[in-house]
Amino acid sequence: MSENVPTLSDVAAHAGVSLATASRALNGSARTVNPALQERVLASASALGYSANVQAQAVARGTTNVVALVVGDIADPYFASIASGVVRVADERGLIVTITATGLYAGAASVEREQAALTALRGQRPRAVVLAGSRVVGAEPPTTGRERVAVVGSGAPGLRTVSVDNTGGAARLAHELRSLGYADFAVIAGPEELVTVRDRVDGFRSVAGEVPVEHAEFSRDGGRRAMSALLASGARPECVFAVSDVMAIGAMAALREAGIRPGEDIAVAGFDDIPLVADVTPALTSVALPLADIGARALELALSDDGGTEDAAPVAAEVRLRASTPRR
Repeated sequence: MSENVPTLSDVAAHAGVSLATASRALNGSARTVNPALQERVLASASALGYSANVQAQAVARGTTNVVALVVGDIADPYFASIASGVVRVADERGLIVTITATGLYAGAASVEREQAALTALRGQRPRAVVLAGSRVVGAEPPTTGRERVAVVGSGAPGLRTVSVDNTGGAARLAHELRSLGYADFAVIAGPEELVTVRDRVDGFRSVAGEVPVEHAEFSRDGGRRAMSALLASGARPECVFAVSDVMAIGAMAALREAGIRPGEDIAVAGFDDIPLVADVTPALTSVALPLADIGARALELALSDDGGTEDAAPVAAEVRLRASTPRR
């Protein structure tokens, strides 16, 4: 035997079987191995400290025990919460999750990065892929080849999709804010070509009317810049709706920098209900999505043998009122 890292040949020799039998026993194959031989090969591999070649397993089985998650901005807690649900389902099924981040949305370059990630993943033969980045209005869905792919949110026709009621959730928020006595609104939003942004803005405006919208990047800094731009224009709305919680947190920072008290001088509301928003001061009103469950549903859909392209019903969004939007 080799004095270095044990090889498949070492395992075959130790178990007293052919190299082909050892390969089938360890890497999997359409041809089954006698259970007694399988046990002997596994025992030899354990005794020698042999680790199976993952790529060889992928070739033999046509896939691996890996599932891939492709997200946008890895620093955004929205994606971390979705990832936790993907990891939970993967763990239940004995699978491993790899995560690829395409970065903060930057127009066509982000679409290209996502497609490049999918192309690279194809060579790794993942069991399934979950795409959690924002879709672009009117864009062609990504080319996925033969992989089992599920998408979070709308905007990718023909692919398995876990849809989210972004429009309805934003409309319900506007209704609740009106019930609290607010009548003068402004919206700060991410890039207008993103499906999620469009749906949340349209939903809010369907109740609040044609309120002004300030667009910036989909991040905390984007929220801060958008809020600063609104203030610089002379706007002093009663309430600002940010289409994501991280943008809302940035907006609150901009208000404080301008000597304006969030929740007292100008109310602020967000969307997603990421875990930290209940702990900021003032606690942020938001539209809650079960983000971990969305991630779990997406992986389950991607792994499903059912050829359907849409999960049963859109994931409902629930308004959670907190101190950042007190009754007027």
